[in-house]
Amino acid sequence: MTTLVPTATAVLTKRSLRHILRSPDTIITTAITPIAMLLLFVYVFGSAIQFGGRSGGGRYVDYLLPGILLITVASGIAYTAFRLFTDVSGGIFERFQSMPIARSSVLWGHVLTSVVANLVSLVLVVLVALAMGFRTGAGARAWLEVLGILVLFTLALTWLAVIPGLTAKSVDGVSGFSYPLIFLPFISSAFVPTEGMPAPVRWFAEHQPVTSIVNTIRDLFAQRPVGTEIWVALAWCVGLLLVAYVLAMRTFRSKIA
Repeated sequence: MTTLVPTATAVLTKRSLRHILRSPDTIITTAITPIAMLLLFVYVFGSAIQFGGRSGGGRYVDYLLPGILLITVASGIAYTAFRLFTDVSGGIFERFQSMPIARSSVLWGHVLTSVVANLVSLVLVVLVALAMGFRTGAGARAWLEVLGILVLFTLALTWLAVIPGLTAKSVDGVSGFSYPLIFLPFISSAFVPTEGMPAPVRWFAEHQPVTSIVNTIRDLFAQRPVGTEIWVALAWCVGLLLVAYVLAMRTFRSKIA
């Protein structure tokens, strides 16, 4: 008799979370890179960057934080791919497949663990930003909307990370896929407004997902009307999530076939 999906997923999620609790340096390491970037850009480059005060309060840390939050997620999902790769290459993956549990629960355990771990990393980054002077008058609803966008973004990138986690042949291969995702915010409005970019770069920056997501989070923190941009951001998050999920499940089925 096959164990129900929610039950098996809960057990496997607890297993993955226990591994993280035994090595909390994973979350700390994930948060170090975005925190270092936050410190570098605010205290070293901040005085030289023209951002037009779009942050609302006129502080560069307020302008910068939304992009740093997305980089935090992009850094964190590399560990999801690595943990799944470890299970696959170590033979545990096949052992789970021989047990009377829903096969997809193995993936869902890693995905839900990724969401929890990334949320912890995001909290650490926000706490550092607050210590650096980040301020927002956003209410509970705005914070919940920001949280919802970040969770959708995390799920989308996590399901994308499942693909190299299942198919990579080496540790370098499974870790390297996240580098383009970390680099993508640099060609967006995450660090500077797009208005000053050369025309081709500006076009790309304004039509890629990071810009709409960052602008939406920034407006929510600054208590500005988000207009239609929030729908663009949600469309990107949901669209990427659906595509990544379909590709990941197709890869998973071919792996176990």
